[in-house]
Order: sequence, then structure tokens, then C-alpha cells
Amino acid sequence: MRLTISALAATLVFGLGLAAAHAEPMKIDAVLTPKESMRMNFEDGSKHFVLMVRREGTAKGNGPLSGASVTELGMHDIIPGVGGDPRGYLEFTDAKGGKAYVKWLVRAIFVPGEKGKPKLIDYGFWEIVGGTGQYAGMKGAGSLQIKAAGPKDRRFILEGELVSGG
Repeated sequence: MRLTISALAATLVFGLGLAAAHAEPMKIDAVLTPKESMRMNFEDGSKHFVLMVRREGTAKGNGPLSGASVTELGMHDIIPGVGGDPRGYLEFTDAKGGKAYVKWLVRAIFVPGEKGKPKLIDYGFWEIVGGTGQYAGMKGAGSLQIKAAGPKDRRFILEGELVSGG
């Protein structure tokens, strides 16, 4: 009987905690355009390169990040035709100057594509690691996909859940 009462009490406490900090689903789609970049090419015949880039755009979708300007500071470590480990940060800035800092990590995989040309797919995850203004204390995490949106532009698609800090 004690175990049952303890389990019930733990469930109630846990449930009340969740009610106070309810996670809301969100989806953001942002096309980011390069503004600065540095690239190091490995001269060993591997085609391996590291691209450090700053891209900018606007977040569209739902939730408190929608409508914010977005800056990517990323490092894309890629071996064409093999794979890679892109990672970096996204800085979302609202109209009042509030900022949400999002850390992201992706695994780049090349799969067979049309006409024998390898196709790159990028899937990973993101998490909120800090914020100011309306984003102060916000928590959240989810999945991330990066897709080409042109020769140099990239679409960052973030899906997941956010819990407001206030």
C-alpha cells in the first residue's frame, strides 16, 4: 500500500510541475543567406573541406521564434560523397532586441541520388542554450533538418517544443 501511495504522490507532483511549465509544439522554417564565410580545403585528394559561415534570414512558422531575424554561425566539416558533422549556433532576435541562442548539431549523410549523383541529407537536433528579453529562461529542443534553398542559401527547419521562461 505504501508503494502505491508514494507512486501516486510522485505522479501528482510530477503532473503539477508539467502543468506549470507546459511545452508548446513549434516549427520554424528559415532560409538563410551567406554574409561571410571562410573555407579550408584539404589538399590531400579527399575533397574534405571545412566551411565557417555566417548566414542571415527570417524565421517563419509558429511559436515565439516566428518572425525573428536569424543569424547562423556555423562550422560545416564535410567530406563530399562520404559525410560530415556540421554544428553551430543560431541567434534569433525579436523586434525588441530579445535574443534566443540555439545550439545545433547535424550529421550529414550522402545517399545515392538521381543519375548517380550523391544526394546530401542533413538531420540533427537543436536546443535553446540561453536567452534575453521574452526568451529569458526559455527551454526547448527538437529536430533540425538543413536543405539547400539555392546554390548557397540553406533552409533550416526546426521542429520541437518550447517552454516559456516567464
